[in-house]
Formats: sequence, structure tokens, C-alpha cells
Amino acid sequence: MDHFAYRGGQLLCDGVAVADLAREHGTPLFIYSEAALRENVAALRRAFAETDPLICYALKANYSLAICNVLQKEGCGFDIVSGGELFRVLKAGADPKTVVYAGVGKTRAEIQYALQTGILFFNVESRPELDRINDVAAELGVRADVVLRVNPDVDAGAHQYTTTGKKGTKFGIELAAARTLVAEIGHWGSLRLVGLHIHLGSPICTPAPYAEALERIVPFVKECREMGARMDWLDIGGGYGIEYKGGETAGPGDYAAAIVPYVEKSGCRVVLEPGRFLVGNAAVMVTRVQYVKDTDTKTFAICDAGMNDFIRPALYDAYHRIWPVRADSPVPVGEQALADATNGRVKMDVVGPVCESGDFLAKDRLLPQVGQDDLLAVFSAGAYTFSMSSNYNSRLKACEVMISDGSARVIRTRQSYEDLIASEKF
Repeated sequence: MDHFAYRGGQLLCDGVAVADLAREHGTPLFIYSEAALRENVAALRRAFAETDPLICYALKANYSLAICNVLQKEGCGFDIVSGGELFRVLKAGADPKTVVYAGVGKTRAEIQYALQTGILFFNVESRPELDRINDVAAELGVRADVVLRVNPDVDAGAHQYTTTGKKGTKFGIELAAARTLVAEIGHWGSLRLVGLHIHLGSPICTPAPYAEALERIVPFVKECREMGARMDWLDIGGGYGIEYKGGETAGPGDYAAAIVPYVEKSGCRVVLEPGRFLVGNAAVMVTRVQYVKDTDTKTFAICDAGMNDFIRPALYDAYHRIWPVRADSPVPVGEQALADATNGRVKMDVVGPVCESGDFLAKDRLLPQVGQDDLLAVFSAGAYTFSMSSNYNSRLKACEVMISDGSARVIRTRQSYEDLIASEKF
């Protein structure tokens, strides 16, 4: 997270003091670096340059219109999973011909919307979905381009809730069944098969699972061509890991080195669907300590941000570095650094205000002494955080700001109580 650095005892984002932003906009507060977003796109594009990738940002990671607008200006398309996400990317300026539509439960209305919009293709997960897309396309008098999502039965080592490439999950079509569907594709007169898709889950911190999956899938590309399919696209999904602790994941070049030879062998143009990689380390969340509570067994830093704002620790037992916004030393990076950083530290749970025992941001974390009204920064806060937030306990959704060229702009205003009930009636 090079764009978030400590200087003179305070945390800055691209030169802007985080404490000043918290004072102006309140907390909880999400702060994004536009420069980091652009650099992450460039790094991925450089790594895969010889394949001319279509980079389709996975909108589920963070659906902010401002982030989408930055990424589409950097040449990204979008990986979407709902009609609402399609609406968002179009509002952000996306070219529909760079939008790919995934997801296991597309409704007729969503399929119709996507066809009328003119998206690039659907990632299809089942025979009934093929039937439905074919029916809707026939009603509209158009031909729908589809790719089949094949489940390669590869364990990518992700959390059980985010593993999607193994048998027994709801995702994808087993290889034998996919082979049958390709042979029967002429049965669907309003469909055109243009490629294959895999997605193994997230986060994946080593390129080995991609190589294992492509070793199984690329020969199938040749089979599909022999059965008459065009096979223009090989969509290999996303899932690339980021450094939450430091040093635990491969870099873009490592992934490319393993993946590119298979892409070249396939003869297809590759689609990449990064989400976390582009936005995860481009943000921090800032929260203010409300109370420090000591018990016989624990010390708790009770903050104004909780699981409704930042659910990853509660949902996945996910680790995020946390450190005071004002500190004499920067946040330790790497597991050994964390283990060694005991001098003057206090072990505490960093928790939120929500009425659940699962409402925590960190447990048994060694931190400098913190007190009431101190600000804490939660790092790697750009992916699967605000996009998974809720109004549980009728808590208001946070404000978001983006730092661009050394100045801050609000990209989402904090909810008001009136916003909270605006769509309700009695």
C-alpha cells in the first residue's frame, strides 16, 4: 500500500493527511487513492501484454461509480453479476461491448436488459440457463453470444465460502456435461458459443491453481472448435491475491508467467476479471475509538465502525492490518514483523458497536496504546468491504472520498437518517 505512508507521525494518502479527512468528513470513512487504482491496472496490463488482455473489473469487489469511472478511463471492461451492476457500469461510462455477464441466477428481465444493451457475452452456468437465454433472445429477434463456465474441479486454497472451482459448488458445468452441451449447441438457434470460462475463487495467492485448471481446459478448447464452436474468448476469471499481511502472495508477473503459455496455446483472446487486485490495496477505512474497555480477560477498543461497515473479519475470519492514524512508527508488515512488534504494545480486540459477538475487526491484536477518540486505520479496505456493507442495527452507511492529484473529493456522501427510511412506507 505504497500510497498510504506515515510521515511525521501521521498517516497520509498521496500526501493528504488522513486525520484531516476524518475531521472534515467524519467516521467511519473510506479513503481511496486514484493513483493506486491506475497503477494496479497498468501493472496487470504490463504483465499480460503479449496476450492483449481484455481486463474486466469484477464489480462485486467495489461498485462505487467513481471507481468504475476511473477504471473504464484506463481501458477496463466490467464483469457483472446482476442487472443492477449492469445499470451501474453503464452510468459510469462503460462500453457495453466490454461487459461480460456472470452469475448462476440470471432472471428473464436481467437477460432481456443485457441483450437490449448489447453486452459482449454471457457466462453460462447450466443447461436451463442456456434455454432461458435462447428463449429471450428469440423473443427479441437477436442472437446471444455465450461462453460456458466450466468447473475444472481445482482446489485453489481459498476460503470455503469463496472457493468456486471445485465440484460440489453451485458454480460452473462439469467437463463431461460441458462437452455434451457443446455438441448440442445447434439446438439453441438464438445462441452462439464463442468461448469458455473458468473462475476458481478468491483470493488465490499462487499461480499454480490457474495452471492446473488451464491444463485441463485448454485441450477442451480444441475439442470445441472441432465441434464447430468459434472459441474467440478464454475467460480465466480473477481471484488474484493481494498482500494483507505482507509477502503472502505472488505478483502479476508470476501469474502471467504461468498463465500466458496456456492462453497462447488456446488461440483465444484472454479475458481477465480482477476485482480485489485492482481495488483492495487502494483504500483504508478510518474508524474512531469510542471507548476502551478493560475486563479480567480482555481489552477492547470499541469503535464506531463495525461488521455492518466491514464484514470480512466476521464472515471470513479475514486479517486486515490495523494501526493508529497518528503513530511514532508505521504499521508493521509481514508476519515476522508483527510477531516482533511487542515492545510497548497492548493486546486488544478491535470491535464495533453492533449487537453481535461476531462484530469485530481484529482479535488479540498487538497495538500501540490507544484511547478514547483516537483514530485507527484499517488497511487493504478497498475490496469486499463497502460493497458488502449494510444498515444492520439501522446504522448509516459510511462516507467515501477519493484522493486525486493531491486533493480529496467526496464520491459518496454519508447516509442520513432520512436516507435510511426513504424507500419505506407504512
